[in-house]
Amino acid sequence: MQVAPPAPTILSETVRRALCEDIDRGDLTSLACVESSTVGEAKLNSREPIIVCGLPMLDEVYAQIDVLVDVEWNVADGDHCDAGTTLATICGPATSVLLGERVALNFMQRLTGVSTMTKRFVDALPQGSSTRITDTRKTTPGLRAFERYAVRCGGGHNHRADLGAAVLIKDNHIAAAGGVRAAIERARAFAPHTCRIECEVDTTVQLQEALSAGVDIVMLDNFDDEQVRDAVALVNGAALVEVSGGINLDRVARLGALGVDVISVGALTHSSPSCDLGLDWS
Repeated sequence: MQVAPPAPTILSETVRRALCEDIDRGDLTSLACVESSTVGEAKLNSREPIIVCGLPMLDEVYAQIDVLVDVEWNVADGDHCDAGTTLATICGPATSVLLGERVALNFMQRLTGVSTMTKRFVDALPQGSSTRITDTRKTTPGLRAFERYAVRCGGGHNHRADLGAAVLIKDNHIAAAGGVRAAIERARAFAPHTCRIECEVDTTVQLQEALSAGVDIVMLDNFDDEQVRDAVALVNGAALVEVSGGINLDRVARLGALGVDVISVGALTHSSPSCDLGLDWS
């Protein structure tokens, strides 16, 4: 399935800011070492197994630097590649290729790390499972659209994009509203009829209260496997069940087998290590 990249306006502005951060004063080393007339090519290589992500970002980096730089891709975002795979060949004025190297690699390594980690979580689900692996809002400031794109490239799904995208009642909302039922009832009265109401619960008592208030989605926060099993039985299809907190690869298969609808994993975006990619001059 083809995954839509971030909107062109977001892509262009984010790359522009990244380039300003790194090359606003030029590339002193390349200007000092390389003749301005030198033309050549470099290979973008993977040094470990990966799920590729970041083609539009690298393309945009070089589009903004120099239209004479040509990028020829051998892969697409979402592809699995082994270590040693040449992902792309970048040709053009040597000083321009070198000028964009670090920013292009920063985008590619970061996003490929997220997509690769996401694929591991998705692959850990039981065969035939309908459980979704989703991200959270625990993203790098300014890069949310890109990290969410990387999650989709890895086969995962996105949770709400921002605070205005959905109603998600959490512990502090419950405390400020005066309880689970009060929070849900106020949210139901305020939110558009097209918006589902999700509520985080920490205990079985809160879960029962949320169900009696007609919640659409329950988020089981830091429930252990036995508590999740009991909660799924208690919900019995009356609401979607999301599990969050304490999620690791070892738990995914067990949670998927318990029939939860969503497993949200903050680590996909806040803890995925960048992948090892290199731009090697030919």
